[in-house]
Amino acid sequence: MIVTVVNHKGGVTKTTTAIHLAGFLALENGEGSTALVDTDPNEGALEWAARGEDTETPLPFPVLGPEDRPGEEEHVVYDSQGRLYGEDLDAAAEFSDVLVVPTTVDGVAVNTLMRFVEDVEGLGADAKCRVLLTRVPHRWSLRVIRTRRALEEAGVRLFSGQIRERVAFQDAGTAGVLVGQVKGKGAREGWEDYLRIGRELIGER
Repeated sequence: MIVTVVNHKGGVTKTTTAIHLAGFLALENGEGSTALVDTDPNEGALEWAARGEDTETPLPFPVLGPEDRPGEEEHVVYDSQGRLYGEDLDAAAEFSDVLVVPTTVDGVAVNTLMRFVEDVEGLGADAKCRVLLTRVPHRWSLRVIRTRRALEEAGVRLFSGQIRERVAFQDAGTAGVLVGQVKGKGAREGWEDYLRIGRELIGER
């Protein structure tokens, strides 16, 4: 399965989502099953992996640069560059089995999301697109409920699960590990959120 994690807007946990979906697939399917390709010029996933290597706590999958090619892995996750448009978006939609689009629930992020969804629909690839709500407050606010309802009414395909806001994700990025390996508060729950998304993802196959 080829998964591309993409959004026109930054700051929506795109790299965090790519890392943790790759982590889920790697742990679910075993060593050598999964690779992550970092095509974002910011190199967030490559830097995340490097920090883990420095502390001898490597991620359970290789992180490759944009010039590298995956090997025989069954699953490949792409942490895409931001703001894919035109031919780049068309190519990503064509070779991917699923486009995972993380978004926060603030107004600017949702407006940007809808423009992205329109771009994907224009390519006829909307069936591959799944939106993931991230950085969701622990207690659902009325804004979260209204956002989810509005997106569903607009025909946007949402994951039923969502990723709650956790300081542990920042700790995981700093240490270069998966959130489930962090000892901080909320780390286990953060990993469980991504486990639910991962299970939804493979259920689509």
